[in-house]
Amino acid sequence: MTAEELETIAQEEREACGRKKHHLHVCMAAGCLSSCSDRVKDALEAQVKAAGLEEHCQVKPVGCMGLCAAGPLVSVADQNVMYKEVTPDDAADIVGALKTQQPVQRLHCRMDVPFFARQKKIVLENCGVIDPERIEEYIAAGGYTALHQALTSMNTAEVIAEVSRSGLRGRGGAGYPTGLKWSMVAKAGGATKYVICNADEGDPGAFMDRSVLESDPHRVLEGMAIAAYAVGASRGYIYVRAEYPLAVKRLKIAIRQAEKQGLLGHNIFGTPLSFEIDIRLGAGAYVCGEETALIASIEGERGQPRPRPPFPAESGLWGAPTLINNVETFANIPPIIRQGGQWYAAIGTEKSKGTKTFALAGKVNNTGLIEVPMGITLREIIYDMGGGIPDGKKFKAVQTGGPSGGCIPEQFLDMPVDYDSLVKVGSIMGSGGMIIMDETSSMVDVARYFMEFCMTESCGKCVPCRVGTVQMHDLLTKIIDRKATVRDLALLEELCDMVRNTSLCGLGQNAPNAVLSTLRYFRNEYDELLVEDDAEPALADAGAKENAS
Repeated sequence: MTAEELETIAQEEREACGRKKHHLHVCMAAGCLSSCSDRVKDALEAQVKAAGLEEHCQVKPVGCMGLCAAGPLVSVADQNVMYKEVTPDDAADIVGALKTQQPVQRLHCRMDVPFFARQKKIVLENCGVIDPERIEEYIAAGGYTALHQALTSMNTAEVIAEVSRSGLRGRGGAGYPTGLKWSMVAKAGGATKYVICNADEGDPGAFMDRSVLESDPHRVLEGMAIAAYAVGASRGYIYVRAEYPLAVKRLKIAIRQAEKQGLLGHNIFGTPLSFEIDIRLGAGAYVCGEETALIASIEGERGQPRPRPPFPAESGLWGAPTLINNVETFANIPPIIRQGGQWYAAIGTEKSKGTKTFALAGKVNNTGLIEVPMGITLREIIYDMGGGIPDGKKFKAVQTGGPSGGCIPEQFLDMPVDYDSLVKVGSIMGSGGMIIMDETSSMVDVARYFMEFCMTESCGKCVPCRVGTVQMHDLLTKIIDRKATVRDLALLEELCDMVRNTSLCGLGQNAPNAVLSTLRYFRNEYDELLVEDDAEPALADAGAKENAS
């Protein structure tokens, strides 16, 4: 593959697209597929054929359009019209409206509303626009030009410098500076190095990485190839959840297509870079989202974290220096290389650059996927873009960061969403899940739910996490059952401190966050469930149970 050949593919695809007057895009990501969007696509194709419009109208499967609450979604790209809650029976009206250029009003979804208008799409720029199973469409949208630019116009130090200049921080949750991590792997000794994409998205309510992989898989492959060049790696792995079958299918297709075009494999673009990518399926263990547990799983071992140091940048997969970033991080790399680190750094806040994807779930009208600049407020996300709370209920809290995050109350709705601000109020950015709760939610129940998740997903390697999460879950159950006393509540807080400070990995260290944040902001809900402390046995029994464990 040469630059000229890449441009030829892009030009031919654009010309083919230009020969069609009408373009019907049907969302074929997991959310809309679950509502039978494949049947909608078939019905539209049948109506186009019946109307004799085959030469003039293209019905195209695309990725996630974002507004999952209103699926199946269909857009008429040439008219900038979107339809919501489409059924196969609506196909005739949609095709008929192509001639009149008047939207079908009962299906019309306005695109000038804040949900769409307030977004700034970088990672999601191709989602809902291109067919994820055709490399030609990705190339026509500028795909793989960043890889060519990096390989032929920049040395490895310049690539890393551009990523560092962008201020991009790891989007997997910890927010570690991406450029710094790349430079550590690049400086590490050894002839063999690896690049791993962490697609083991396990937070309840989170589906950002899934949507990117289903909608724009080549973008992630390109980001990984650029990273491989920068750090000196020759092999990469995408560790993806087996529960994401559509993402796995489209990744496999994308890898085959990239290899066929010479964009993966040996001597890419005629340069010394040779880079191959394999897929590894995770069995659903949440702890494998932790990088050392993920490495162990790829190696064929039980997915359990390892003590650090050494860090993976020094000794990772099979003892070799290893770069690990998540899906969204890699998806940011091609546009950063194309447009420059300074362009990306101009978006967001001083310490949290760029954009962030969020999955809105729970008690909010517009559930779905959004991408917004860092620094936007929670109020803007939940009320403007999310459309507020259903059924006239009052907002109570939003959980960010998944089980490792915290519950943020109403008083912080005007807080900017960035890494540092979230930590200050007892939560974390995490991978980007946002679960909104209304006034009917019991925050003690919420804390127990997330503690049950952490307890179940604990790998069991270290005692503080294995035993501590069980003890905390039992105490929360005791409180909910109105059998706990003030002493039990004090013991719960003591256990939170112990588990947080003595667990081996991030799962255990952050497991108490949901409890601590709800205690911090909703303590009255705990106090209301306590009973009179009329004897000593409550504390003694709990202590005996802990010693027995």
